[in-house]
Amino acid sequence: MNTPLATASGTTSVNPSAAAAAPASPVALPMLPRPSAAEFDAVVQHGAYMPLTQFGVIDTIGDDAASFLHGQLTNDTQHLDAANARLAGYCSAKGRLLASFLTWRSGEAIRLLVSKDVQAAVQKRLSMFVLRAKAKLVDASGEVAVVGLAGDVRHALSGVFDALPDGVHVKVDGPAGSLIRVPDALDRLRYLWIGPKAQIEAHLPALDDTLKRVSPAVWDWLDIRAGEPRITQPVVEQFVPQMVNFDVLGAVNFRKGCYPGQEVVARSQYRGTIKRRTSLANVAGELDTVKAGTELFHSDDPGQPCGMVVNAASAPEGGVDLLVEIKLAALENGSVHLGAAEGAGLRFLALPYGLPTEV
Repeated sequence: MNTPLATASGTTSVNPSAAAAAPASPVALPMLPRPSAAEFDAVVQHGAYMPLTQFGVIDTIGDDAASFLHGQLTNDTQHLDAANARLAGYCSAKGRLLASFLTWRSGEAIRLLVSKDVQAAVQKRLSMFVLRAKAKLVDASGEVAVVGLAGDVRHALSGVFDALPDGVHVKVDGPAGSLIRVPDALDRLRYLWIGPKAQIEAHLPALDDTLKRVSPAVWDWLDIRAGEPRITQPVVEQFVPQMVNFDVLGAVNFRKGCYPGQEVVARSQYRGTIKRRTSLANVAGELDTVKAGTELFHSDDPGQPCGMVVNAASAPEGGVDLLVEIKLAALENGSVHLGAAEGAGLRFLALPYGLPTEV
């Protein structure tokens, strides 16, 4: 007898042995040391590349891979073509994000780039719902490498790829893997290069001739400055997609069919109930105390939190840059503080994109 699990569209039977299995243990991401000033400067002044060990890769394979994921994620995978990538979220039945992905086609597979600390749990949960679909989720992290490139990197990449993607989330493929342009940060171009580990590692010495290799922590900072949140273990099930601006970033398709949490996400969108958004800020401190999942408090209402840190990364000017989910009303006056009403005050910065005016 199968065990039912609630989804946005009702109940779905789940393999009982999978449902009874112990949850996958989370793998904590290591705290990356503060990058040097030279590493930050390399991105801003010249060009840099960085192997991205904070990500894992899941390949979804099989005849039903696209349709299966289409019924699970917030974005359209059924019509995902070979020339583009898309952001997507994976929600609980309550509409709260369990993970965020960059998705694209890689050969016959649909590839998911995900924060490494949530990969095992999310892969296991998705696998529980495969049922009779001809689809299988495979951990590809051991076979592929993920490299981020930022700044003046086009000349270096032209030695690897015959053409470069000309728009955000446009993808090109070559013998050395896939190259995806992702949103700029600080008006600097950014690309993700994902491909066979041996192939990429063979090309890296040539990159060293023109680009500086820097810490993956620089990529975390660039993602924050691009205003692109990432769901990691400390914030799992904390946010409806709109709270982290996923509707603005194109990570939610409101015309597609049902997926877990879809009713909650749609209701938030169409009933004008989005009273919380994600903003960009800086705060004094270091990553040992400024962490994802830390609550925020407002000077006018110190007794209850007004928001939460979504992502944090060391900033070149000092302190930590943050993406914070926060009540919109808390931005109107007063001050916002980290951890407690007497904690360090946040200095808010402009996001690189606009947010819709909430009703």
